[in-house]
Amino acid sequence: MIEIRKVKVIEDHRVQLTLTNGDVVERDLDALLWGPVFEPIRSNPTLFRRVRVDDGVLTWPGDVDLAPETVIWNGPTPRDPNARPLRFLAPHSPSLQPA
Repeated sequence: MIEIRKVKVIEDHRVQLTLTNGDVVERDLDALLWGPVFEPIRSNPTLFRRVRVDDGVLTWPGDVDLAPETVIWNGPTPRDPNARPLRFLAPHSPSLQPA
């Protein structure tokens, strides 16, 4: 399974991810940062920038994380082992689902 190796904040809630297969992709995490657990991260740019990768998962202080399949694929990992993530993906955009 492809996981996240490295994360770099680009701007706002947009990040650049280096994946374990070598792909480099950009993701806008804005739509994924909902609910009370994510509110401090969503509303505080300094806290958002403290994002790290821990065992392939995006994590923030306070035991807050986003699963790699959600961030990389915008849902479950594809069944096709040769599927590659799109370079750019906005969460919850059905027209941008990976092939």
